[in-house]
Formats: sequence, C-alpha cells, structure tokens
Amino acid sequence: MSSSEHLLDIRQIMQMLPHRYPFLLVDRVLEFEPGVRLKAYKNVSMNEAFFQGHFPGLPVMPGVLILEALAQAGGVFVMSTVREPLEDKVFLFTGLNKVKFRKPVVPGDRLMLNVTYEKHKMNIWRMQGVAEVDGHVVAQGEFSAAVAKKGDM
Repeated sequence: MSSSEHLLDIRQIMQMLPHRYPFLLVDRVLEFEPGVRLKAYKNVSMNEAFFQGHFPGLPVMPGVLILEALAQAGGVFVMSTVREPLEDKVFLFTGLNKVKFRKPVVPGDRLMLNVTYEKHKMNIWRMQGVAEVDGHVVAQGEFSAAVAKKGDM
C-alpha cells in the first residue's frame, strides 16, 4: 500500500489526538508507512498565540513547541500503526534525549515533522524526530511516549 493512501487531514488528526486550539500542532499528514515513519507539517502563522510574548518584535517559535509538534506527529504515527481500538487511550511524552535546536522557526514557515520508529515494548514507544523548514533541520531528537488509558490519568 502506498503512502499516498494514508494522507490525513486536520479532521482525521483531531480524531486521533486530544489536542485542540491553541495546542494542536499538526495540520496535515503527507506520508505514512505503518510501523516505519510519518511525515506531517505545521503551518506557522503570525496568529499563533505564543508569538505575543516570544518575543515581541522578534517572533520565534518556542523550541519546546517544536518538540511538542514532533511528539504529536509521533502520536498520530502510533495511533495509525497500532491495530487495537484506541478510543479510550492517549499518547503521553515519557522522555527526550539528544535534543538539538539548529535554527529558529518564524511566522510564515512550514514546519515539516519527520518521525521515524525505533522500537516499542508493551505501551512505551521510542522514535526519532527531525523538524525541518525549507529542507534545513531546525530541531531534532529522540523521544519516547506511552499509550495510556484516559481513565488512569
């Protein structure tokens, strides 16, 4: 099955992730290979609430939000890969390693979110994340997350 058959729009993403405005940071999935990788994007607009204070007159997307966008893309990857019902589950960050920020992300950028599967054991998943703008790496790192029952939170 080709990756083009797996494109997800914002409505489908919202069915998988609990995040909503202003914290939903994945706009569309472009490519998906089950159990292998996912490519998505976030359009960065001057209308983002965080630009009011980060920084006035010099708008820069906070690095932690770039990582959150990668984690959300990872959540879509896992929710699209797992073959069991996940309606009562949520995807939660459990760790970050080897994080590097390379370049600032500013209004008008399209933040490409590349997630590659490393491994999983039981409900813990480990992935590599690389965020790019115009083909240049802006942030990267390893992250892990758990699939947890919403009722257990």
